[in-house]
Amino acid sequence: MNAKPIVAGMVVALIACGVVVRGVRAQGGAAASTPKKAEEQFKNIQTLKGIPADQVIPSMQFITASLGVECDFCHVQGAFDKDDKKPKQTARKMMEMMFAINKENFEGHREVTCYSCHRGNAKPVAIPVVMNEEPREAMGAPKKAEVETKESSGPDGEALLDKYLQAVGGAAAVDKVSSRVMKGTIDVGGKAIPIDIYSKDSDKRISFTHMPEGDSVTAFDGHEGWMGSAGHPMREMHGGDVEGAAIDADLHLAAHLKSMFSELKVHGTKKVGDSEAYLVVGEREGKTPIELYFDTQTGLLARMVRYGETALGRMPVQIDYADYRAVNEVKIPYRWTLARPSGRFTIQASDVQQNVPVDDAKFAKPAAPPEPAKGSAK
Repeated sequence: MNAKPIVAGMVVALIACGVVVRGVRAQGGAAASTPKKAEEQFKNIQTLKGIPADQVIPSMQFITASLGVECDFCHVQGAFDKDDKKPKQTARKMMEMMFAINKENFEGHREVTCYSCHRGNAKPVAIPVVMNEEPREAMGAPKKAEVETKESSGPDGEALLDKYLQAVGGAAAVDKVSSRVMKGTIDVGGKAIPIDIYSKDSDKRISFTHMPEGDSVTAFDGHEGWMGSAGHPMREMHGGDVEGAAIDADLHLAAHLKSMFSELKVHGTKKVGDSEAYLVVGEREGKTPIELYFDTQTGLLARMVRYGETALGRMPVQIDYADYRAVNEVKIPYRWTLARPSGRFTIQASDVQQNVPVDDAKFAKPAAPPEPAKGSAK
């Protein structure tokens, strides 16, 4: 098997804020004033009728992550609306069962998901697995015991955000940053691949991963996000992917954090690598919470965990920041590792320049390909 296409696919899927389910793609451009429902945009929608169309792909992503499978486990490639495969019928029944369990036992709150039973396996594991390695720290929400750590034992959330802003250089220095150009490598599956990242005007960002067969691109222009790779059409981001891309693109994030949250709670300290960090959970009106981990000594952001909402459950994305260096009086991480249920990658910057000219044309969205026939999902 040729490894190059596999690595290319991993890069395109991973750099974006969510793994793209191959072969199933929402259609159209920017969101309309009245969002379409799933059944209005895709063929043969049954169990997921009524959900927003832009949650169909994230929901399929949630299934692939929960069961450790790919699209063709349930779908006929090139004909996603067909019901020829038994696993697709089973999946519908399992989703209906999950919805019923939550409705009848948890007052409609989503407590049970696909992952509750499958844990990354196509078949639920009924017998406890014998531990064959040291316990690994799970990604995502803190355990109950950690949450119950005395919240009064350290500084409050606003104080930690203030300390972080000062640690990176202060509001005045952060606000002066108008552009950033980074060159380095991205490590995916042990392969170091050159990458260039351009940011501008605090909300535009585009990356070019230089694969042997051509560039893989991930972009956000302040409103929309998209991805593309050599030999493949552009693919738009949807739902939580766009929101995550907006956060990554924000050159002034340290100064904007306070305004993002309606409430901040400190849940004691937790290990991030070899250091201790304060865990701050930021609640947002009508959106999923964000977890921020601030180094207890330096005040710098060591980790962020955010969640993409789907009809079936939340998809976590964890980003660890390291190797902070000062560039034009502002400290930025030269290394960050992004991890999600499907995989992880690390970007290491080798050269960073700020406040240099970056042409607006670099962030221009490519023309969309001709609209295909309607897609489909479960």
